[in-house]
Amino acid sequence: MKLHELRPAVGGGTKAKKRLGRGTATGQGKTSGRGQKGQGARSGGGVRPGFEGGQMPLMRRLPKIGFDNTRFEKKYSVINIDRLNDFEDGTVVDAQLLKDRKVIKKIEKDGLKVLGNGEFNKKITIKASKFTKSAIEKIEAAGGKAEVI
Repeated sequence: MKLHELRPAVGGGTKAKKRLGRGTATGQGKTSGRGQKGQGARSGGGVRPGFEGGQMPLMRRLPKIGFDNTRFEKKYSVINIDRLNDFEDGTVVDAQLLKDRKVIKKIEKDGLKVLGNGEFNKKITIKASKFTKSAIEKIEAAGGKAEVI
């Protein structure tokens, strides 16, 4: 189904629009429901949602309270497994070595997380805080070791 194939429901899926400014019999003549004068009566007039005529709006008067998870959220330095193909077989790779070789910019507070994106074919030992399942499978299939620290 495409947007141009949509049709209203059978039995009145559409509603006739108000015909404004068509005499007094409809109740929508003369000012057409806009009142007498003022910003709302002008074409293009009106105020944005929450505007209170210059008074400090309610949403700005209320204090900002509530739970914020940013203090408790886990922060990991993330690396894909294909970036580890640059190391020689038998190397022990950890976050500090990756930082020294400028593979990652900084070691985040919760350590290193290894993701399983890409190909991997080295027999190396990787020490990290977290591994994805696919990363562990690829490391072990290549003959390496994944150590959680």
